[in-house]
Amino acid sequence: MMTTCVSPAPAAGRALPCPRPLMFSIAAALGGLACLPTLSFAQSAQALPETVVTANRTPTRADELVSDTVVIDRAQIDQLANRTLPEILQRVAGVQISSNGGPGKASNVFIRGAEARHTILLIDGVRYGSATLGTPVWDNIPVDMIERIEVVKGPASALYGSEGVGGVVQIFTRKAQPGESIFMPRASTTIGSEGYKQITGGFTGASGPLTYALNASRTIDKGFSATNRRVQFGNFNADRDPFLQSALNASLGYQINPDWKIDSGLLYAEGLNHYDDGPGRDTRGILRTRLAYIGASGKILPNWNTQLRYAQSTDYTRNIVASSFNLPGLFETTQDQYLWQNDIATPIGTVVAGLERRVQDVKSDTRYTVNKRDIDSAFVGLNGNAGNHTWQLNTRYDHNSQFGSNNTWFAGYGYRITPAWRVNVSHGTSFVAPSFNQLYFPNFGNDALQPEEGKNTDVGITWSEGGHSVKLVRYDNKIRGFITNTTRPENIPRARIEGWTLGYDGQFGPWTLRASVDSLDPRNEGTGRQLPRRAKNHASVGVDYGVGPWKFGASALHVGRRFDDTANTLRLGSYTTVDLYGEYQVAKDWSVQARLTNLNDVSYETAYGYNQRGRSLYLTLRWQPKS
Repeated sequence: MMTTCVSPAPAAGRALPCPRPLMFSIAAALGGLACLPTLSFAQSAQALPETVVTANRTPTRADELVSDTVVIDRAQIDQLANRTLPEILQRVAGVQISSNGGPGKASNVFIRGAEARHTILLIDGVRYGSATLGTPVWDNIPVDMIERIEVVKGPASALYGSEGVGGVVQIFTRKAQPGESIFMPRASTTIGSEGYKQITGGFTGASGPLTYALNASRTIDKGFSATNRRVQFGNFNADRDPFLQSALNASLGYQINPDWKIDSGLLYAEGLNHYDDGPGRDTRGILRTRLAYIGASGKILPNWNTQLRYAQSTDYTRNIVASSFNLPGLFETTQDQYLWQNDIATPIGTVVAGLERRVQDVKSDTRYTVNKRDIDSAFVGLNGNAGNHTWQLNTRYDHNSQFGSNNTWFAGYGYRITPAWRVNVSHGTSFVAPSFNQLYFPNFGNDALQPEEGKNTDVGITWSEGGHSVKLVRYDNKIRGFITNTTRPENIPRARIEGWTLGYDGQFGPWTLRASVDSLDPRNEGTGRQLPRRAKNHASVGVDYGVGPWKFGASALHVGRRFDDTANTLRLGSYTTVDLYGEYQVAKDWSVQARLTNLNDVSYETAYGYNQRGRSLYLTLRWQPKS
């Protein structure tokens, strides 16, 4: 099987007031993703260990990993109703977010206090992000298309290259599941507060050697005012800022013979986003997300699997109404990626080795000095276990046409002290190439910037027994040549992020409980100031209960105070929100769900001057025939 599995000012590294110059990056999507097993967020005593692929580029049992990895399955996503992808990720231990308003607005994800540009986002193995911003683009990803999410926390450049400082988020879209041999349709409709409406539908199935899937959705969210009077640069406009989106994804797989398979897939989403651009000015932006892949995988020898894949992704954003600042309105990036990966079973573990090539091409009405670059890479790794011992070794070479060569590595070791207790330790290096905006954006860029380089050490201990699991992780991430988000970006000597995460998952009969607490210190070592938009304290708790046809659940999220700027003068207050949901299985194939978000109607900001949704109610009707 295959792998992979700030405000609008230039100071925030943004070129536009709210919808940002978006851009996809693509990485290798590895074949056979449709055949991965279904994962679950909490594991019962009887459940088999989860299998994940993102943590080391090959399918591995979760209890044999040395990296801190979390999996979110479709049932968990359904319980979060209308939440955006960043809001779903925010429930994961060690993950914080910022958002310039509601759905469709510019959002960032911070893993373990690292920068937004320090996270890699993969969709079915295809790398997705903005080459102009240098960050993943979360704003237009249709949540209904997601079957499963894997979050790997810690250095990942030795696996995936540039940007892998904080971690990797990989999304797997809905596909035919292993053993599925019949046509499986589904549909749902949701209505909610602030004029929210969504309708979704699709099907998966198989016919002989052919597997297939097709899913579509339409979302209308009339929304609320994205800004308030605190917003900088006079962007406030007290009107609604709606978001409309249409999305489609499809996949096909064909088993040529018992050893070889070909697969392909695509995702397309188009959003119309409204955002504030000053009194009486409602700027609209078109967001387009396009990605496609095709590949083949199979056995060369009984112990040697190989895979070849080509993928292309395009990120497009265009302003329909010009900004009051006369900033450019069109940003488009096309990225092509080629992958050859080999998984070879040996007596000491699985050797993972391959070659990658990625080409980034930028089109914009901004005049960039350079608008194209390519990255050629080679990687090799070893993952294995014997008795109570587990190990992972990775190294990678990347050659960037702008910045030359970078070498990164990762080494991790785990030891099972007893059947219930396990310890692990790892150390890895990482790097981040500057984005096109940081280098060349007019009156902002600095073409003298050099890549950031990181060193991260993790130490963890886990106790698991009888359907209960407790995990404590300590990490220390040192970043040299850290690029500041100031008036003009520059490399500063060092930033450092130290912290720990304590998490629990467990079941008590019909009750499921999960909780996590994070404490971190993200700072500029030169000034001692806290890095923007990251709280030192973050906690979440959730409980679910099921009896007969009924399911009930509640969750709470607490985020400590933060600062919106590098000078630590713009304060963002702490907040706590509570969500409730209830679900009833009306008939064999029908269910209805009610969800109340932000029960306590807290007014809070994750970015200075930008509103978040207040108390809201959503009702969902689902049709899912049972086999």
